[in-house]
Amino acid sequence: MLNQALLDPEVSKFIRQNQKKDLPALILKGSPFENVSIQELAIQIKGLKVAYKKFPELYNNPEILYPPKLNLEQTSSEITAKYKASLINGDKGIDITGGLGIDTYYLSQNFNNFSYCELNEDLAEIAKHNFKVLNANNIKVQVGNGLDFLRNSKDKFDWIYADPARRDDHGGKVFKFEDCEPNIPENMELLFHKASSILIKSSPILDITSGLTELKYVREIHIIAVRNEVKELLWLLDKDQKGKPLIKTINFEKESIQQFSNEKDDIDKIAEYSLPETFLYEPNSAIMKSGLFDALAIQTGTKKLQHHSHLYTSEKLIDFPGRKFKITEIKGFKPAELKRYFKSKKANITTRNFPETVENIRKKFKIKEGGNDFIFFTTNMRDEKIVIFCKKV
Repeated sequence: MLNQALLDPEVSKFIRQNQKKDLPALILKGSPFENVSIQELAIQIKGLKVAYKKFPELYNNPEILYPPKLNLEQTSSEITAKYKASLINGDKGIDITGGLGIDTYYLSQNFNNFSYCELNEDLAEIAKHNFKVLNANNIKVQVGNGLDFLRNSKDKFDWIYADPARRDDHGGKVFKFEDCEPNIPENMELLFHKASSILIKSSPILDITSGLTELKYVREIHIIAVRNEVKELLWLLDKDQKGKPLIKTINFEKESIQQFSNEKDDIDKIAEYSLPETFLYEPNSAIMKSGLFDALAIQTGTKKLQHHSHLYTSEKLIDFPGRKFKITEIKGFKPAELKRYFKSKKANITTRNFPETVENIRKKFKIKEGGNDFIFFTTNMRDEKIVIFCKKV
């Protein structure tokens, strides 16, 4: 049950003033408020800390309330929720796995009417409060099982959104759709009876081929990365879909957005191979997840160093969805010679299709971490182990 005393301006002020304080020490002092426990205050302070990085719009609103930290873990960030909202729109939409409601809030902005379903009554109450504070008046909150709501509703929806819970009965993490709650593959008939289009969020760890085996009618797969870390996979399902799905990758950097897309397993696109030329390119994490390695070379006009190395090269500098480097030197992997060369050197090291780890290489050659030099230990098209020295462009 939502404690209305948390909405008191003095309580809100206390939470804001103590968000950077040592929480265990604060808890030991106890609550300064008669109607609010220190545990309730701690939950709000933890939530505010998460919101500072993850949900800036919510963070800037002092009336927003937060659930326990566990409920925040699977919640989309503001940046990924806004991206989802850019993909779908219509008259009626529904989120059958509402959670804190971040996705619901942003998705609802593209619909006239939007329904939010959540099993956890306390979580639903917090979401309802936040929707009111955010003036999201087109959202209807439904407490209960989202699938049951769909079965009993007479409404048809333009889009159904689901972010299945990725924990089993023992609290362990799961990734396959059939192991999550709700089980999307098992309820596909119901979902498509209620809507012609479905958007599903999954764990970034889920294998794309595995996901395609479980799901039907996948039109598009979106791989979302933020600062080169894959955060989530989005699966757009369309009842009329036939043929290969389109895979779209997006990486939100601090001041730029890198995008790349292609059909899955386009066998007509085979990359050209080359020894390192003037520039070296490393794809971002979303592309690495996609497996679109040959298509990337063809679309960008680059050449691959080797089938398994997933590094690219070109004579002239080009726009590339990843890190770009100017090659300064290339050496064969001859440890005795390299030990003398690396003496007291400081550099950033990456390995690609190479038998040794970064940690082992640092120990072996006594290379310190950091600096402006970048060194790639990799394998070229002749299957030779090489070391490429670069400067970041």
